[in-house]
Amino acid sequence: MPNTQSIKSALAFATVKLNHDEAKLEAQLLLQHVLNVNRAWLIAHENDALQANQHAAFEALLNRRLNGEPIAYILGGRAFYGLDLLVTPDTLIPRPDTETLVEAALAQIPIAAHPSILDLGTGSGAIALAIAKNRPQASVIAVDASKAALAVAKKNAQNLSIDNVEFVLSNWFQHLNNQPFDVIVSNPPYIEENDAHLSQGDLRFEPISALSSGEDGLNDIRQIIENSLVHLQPQGWLMLEHGFNQADKVADLMANTGFVSIETIKDFGGNNRVTIGKNPLIVSTHWAE
Repeated sequence: MPNTQSIKSALAFATVKLNHDEAKLEAQLLLQHVLNVNRAWLIAHENDALQANQHAAFEALLNRRLNGEPIAYILGGRAFYGLDLLVTPDTLIPRPDTETLVEAALAQIPIAAHPSILDLGTGSGAIALAIAKNRPQASVIAVDASKAALAVAKKNAQNLSIDNVEFVLSNWFQHLNNQPFDVIVSNPPYIEENDAHLSQGDLRFEPISALSSGEDGLNDIRQIIENSLVHLQPQGWLMLEHGFNQADKVADLMANTGFVSIETIKDFGGNNRVTIGKNPLIVSTHWAE
């Protein structure tokens, strides 16, 4: 990259170097991050010259991206369901497909209700915080087995001023009390341990413990399903994100464990992404309106 450039020429150079479908957008995001400006400012000032320190900082970020580091880790954040989230290499990068899980949960939680929600394997806190933000009267517990991930999730809650989420260090249900929940949600690891995708693209940089789960990718999902009924209120829902080709197996696991009203929901790309099931026990309504 030349030593003295305009914003326009720097972006053009970076776009050519990145050479993929979203190269132009990524180049803009990297330079916005360096200059601490929005996209409109960048376009309006495209003929401005970059200062030497700005040029060097942009080049450093560009080289990180060229080495394959995910854009979310470079920028330190990712938007998810209208929330600006801090993300680090200690957490999975929130993806649009996971918004399907949030939508499924919100569809079962009346706005005026006071339900208890459990998010298993919260990572950056994306799912728990999106639900808590949209259902402020809900009580949400978010657990993760990683202290580092929980620290990121707590920071996100503070940054977003969301105070109806409690964070617990736990390997799935291990350190939870016997409190039953109205809805349990989880985006657990579900990639097969020998899947070639684990050594490709962004996945190379993400925590393997948040991605892979046994030979068929279902080890953690099995554990969650097998232990969920005793942690659910009567008529409570379990909702799991999974791979596009795992819906039938997840539904069978739920059915064999005793769940009813099992349904699979497609993501925005039309892929089977979330399977939900209900605790069949029936008692009088417990959500306080």
